[in-house]
Amino acid sequence: MTIDQEDVTEHAGELDYLIQWLSAFGQTENGGVTRLLYDKAWREAQSSMQDKMRELGFSTYFDDVGNLFGRIQGTENTPNVILTGSHIDTVIDGGKYDGAYGILAALLAASRLVRKYGMPKRTVEVVSLCEEEGSRFPLSFWGSGNITGKYNAENALKVADTHGVTLLNAMQAAGFGKGDHVNARRSDIDCFIETHIEQGRILELEKKCWAPVSHIVGQRRYTVSLSGKSNHAGTTPMYLRKDALYAAAQMIAEVVHRAEVLHNGLTTTCGSIVADPNVSNVIAGSCRFSLDIRHHQTDVLEQFSAAAIEFFKSLANQSGIGITIDKWMDVEPVQLDPGLTEMNFKIGEKAGIPIRKMISGAGHDAQIFGNFCPTALLFVPSHNGISHSPEEYTDTEALEIGIQMLMRVLFRLAYN
Repeated sequence: MTIDQEDVTEHAGELDYLIQWLSAFGQTENGGVTRLLYDKAWREAQSSMQDKMRELGFSTYFDDVGNLFGRIQGTENTPNVILTGSHIDTVIDGGKYDGAYGILAALLAASRLVRKYGMPKRTVEVVSLCEEEGSRFPLSFWGSGNITGKYNAENALKVADTHGVTLLNAMQAAGFGKGDHVNARRSDIDCFIETHIEQGRILELEKKCWAPVSHIVGQRRYTVSLSGKSNHAGTTPMYLRKDALYAAAQMIAEVVHRAEVLHNGLTTTCGSIVADPNVSNVIAGSCRFSLDIRHHQTDVLEQFSAAAIEFFKSLANQSGIGITIDKWMDVEPVQLDPGLTEMNFKIGEKAGIPIRKMISGAGHDAQIFGNFCPTALLFVPSHNGISHSPEEYTDTEALEIGIQMLMRVLFRLAYN
């Protein structure tokens, strides 16, 4: 069964309307979207999403942490469900499509299947996950993390936003949670399917329409702190200096160069640097920078990280610079279900559209589900690879093709 261009055109208006409708909750002055976990815009968006689900024929419910589910009961009345969707929250001044498109795609795909083929054999639930980004609280994947048992109420007590409001208090103020008890864990999910914009440029540059994702990269993130000696820029000879900023520059240049020459998909980024006293005519006495390393294979990730740290320590020792390295994120790579990945690739081939398999360099709820149940992640292109920005954009035809493909995936899983 190939993609029908008339089908794509016919539904474009419906999708455009829903994208704009959802982006109005938390819309910023420059056209971005800010919906932070449990804030006013988030509450309004989740409530309105529940109304939209009911309007389209789903039965709905919230769990303890605010994940919203729209359910279509299967005719076989088996206890387990096929779960599909994405997250409702955004980064600050983010785009209209990140997370939101995955929810709308799931909602439209499931409801269209019911209209076309009747009720599915297996129960399908569309989920609007309460949080993924970590934009308000220093904790990511709160929605999927509770469903899979990664998080519980104890985590909600330990973290607070910049105003000192704990996650538990914010959750209870939004009407969720039961005292100090939170239980959103599920044991009835057969598989999770997430559709998402790529947030990169590969599909657009290669003129591909759709991509089943085989892996999500692991991440190691560090804060590297260097301590030298602050002194006068004009009167301190070069051979007597202990310049923390210069040492940081050498470290950053070397670790980025090592990643560039590998050509194996590994990425390394030093995106933040702070020097002290940060004055043009004073040698920096201390410096702190971030290091982000990503790859989809654990051994590659570990070997590169260990070598980078060894180099940093060696250079600091040679330069007379003190060094401390704090690893504050250690996320393992996730291989998504090979059977689902291959099934989806074959579905794409039969649809007659340009496709490819991909590795995701960004984190998604699918990586949390990927260690819990069979999971698939499906990408559509992003224009210029821009994401987490008001300029985030994917044209309606590409989005609609993603919905048509999700319909085929759900049909295979729920109707066959």
